[in-house]
Amino acid sequence: MSNNFAFTDAPDHSRYELRLDGELVSVLEYRLNGDVVALTRAFTNPAKRGHGYAAVVTERAIDAIEAEGKKALPVCWYVADWFAEHPERSGVLAG
Repeated sequence: MSNNFAFTDAPDHSRYELRLDGELVSVLEYRLNGDVVALTRAFTNPAKRGHGYAAVVTERAIDAIEAEGKKALPVCWYVADWFAEHPERSGVLAG
């Protein structure tokens, strides 16, 4: 997988963004509730699906949430499945 990713938090749009070589390939939408970040929808550009970009944006979002001392609440089925596949990250889960 390429290392030319740029991950950013776009709070004005309530989403994390993943760009590859400058092109937006995947987003993870969220809603803030105090110290809990509800992860509501993962979306990958249909032309870019099948390359694992949703997993990359999810992992980097979880890293960012953890670094900020917040907790994640997986509302989106994809994020819930990601946590099921990464039980070592369960410490970031809200309550």
